[in-house]
Parts: sequence; C-alpha cells; structure tokens
Amino acid sequence: MELRGLHNMADTENKNGTNGRRRFLVAATSVAGGIACVAWATPFVMSMMPSERAKAAGAPVEVDISKLEPGMLLAVEWRGKVVWVLKRTPDMLASLAKLEAQLADPKSEREMQPKYAQNTTRSIKPEILITEGVCTHLGCSPIFRRDIAPADLGADWLGGFFCPCHGSKFDLAGRVYKNLPAPTNLIIPPHTYLSESLLLIGADSKEAV
Repeated sequence: MELRGLHNMADTENKNGTNGRRRFLVAATSVAGGIACVAWATPFVMSMMPSERAKAAGAPVEVDISKLEPGMLLAVEWRGKVVWVLKRTPDMLASLAKLEAQLADPKSEREMQPKYAQNTTRSIKPEILITEGVCTHLGCSPIFRRDIAPADLGADWLGGFFCPCHGSKFDLAGRVYKNLPAPTNLIIPPHTYLSESLLLIGADSKEAV
C-alpha cells in the first residue's frame, strides 16, 4: 500500500510538472507572438504617417487655428508653397462688396478655387480665407497689406495683398484688380474643417473621410 501510494504521488507530481511546463510554453509562445505582432504593427503604423516626401508631393496638412485672432495672417506650407490663413474682421468682410467694379473676376468665375469656395468670400467660413500666397503672374510672393489708403497704393485701397515684383494687387478675398499683370485671382487650395479649430489643407470633405 505504501509503495502504491508512492507511485501515485510520483504520477501526480509528473502530471503537475508536465502541466506546469505546458502552461509555461503556452505563455511564452503567447508573449513571443505578442512581441512579433507589435514588431510587425509598428512599421505598418509608421508607414501610415506622411513622410517628408509625401508632404512635398501634396499630403494634406493640419492647421490649428484656435489662436488665430481677427485680422491675423498665418502662413503654412503645403506642396512646397506658402498657404495663407487669414481671419477676416467684420470690416474686412464688409469691404469685399465695395470693390467689385475694380476687380477682373469679382464673381470668381474662373476655376481658381473649389466649387465650395466659389462665392463672394471665396471660403467655406466667411471669416476664414485660405489661399496660396503665390502671385498668379510669375510666382512671386505678395505682401499682406491691411492698411487703409496708404500713399503707395492709393486712396481706394481697402486692404489686401500687393505683389512688389510687378505691382499686381488682390483684395482680401484674393481677387485680382483689373488691368494688372496677374491674370487671375489667387488660387484657393482644397480644404476642409476637421473641427471648429482644426483645418485640413490639401483635401476637401470627401477626401478627408
């Protein structure tokens, strides 16, 4: 009886030892598999982030406009170009209707903007203008001139963008004045709002989904 009891105890210990080793192997395999998954997933996630080359090729750019004050101009880069984000004041918006007789394309009939920005303010939100900061004449960068009636621009100047290279002028919606070198209004890039304070330049609402 004692000998049989010793055999039973030995069998139990062997089974416990086998089960313990099995549990250890399962746990070790699970951990190794988890590490392998993380090692595989990380490069995949990283590959989803736009590289510098992708940005240069036109990957959309997110812009935080939460701290943009009325009358302030923010410059960002997209596709290697400067893009302006201007928060217009009520007075700036009111000035747009006063200039139509002096503009070459006041209704923005030429396709220099997405359809959703083909309006008087050339924007989705009236107070926010998003436009490429590149003159449509020879590619110079205009200067933001918000001053009213300066001596060098004339008594009828109500604020806008002035190109110092060849004298082209654009109003606060990026619309070009008549009889000046620039042939068209400033280009409005595709854009959408991800939230009240987050802007996405380079994609419209359909592309952003």
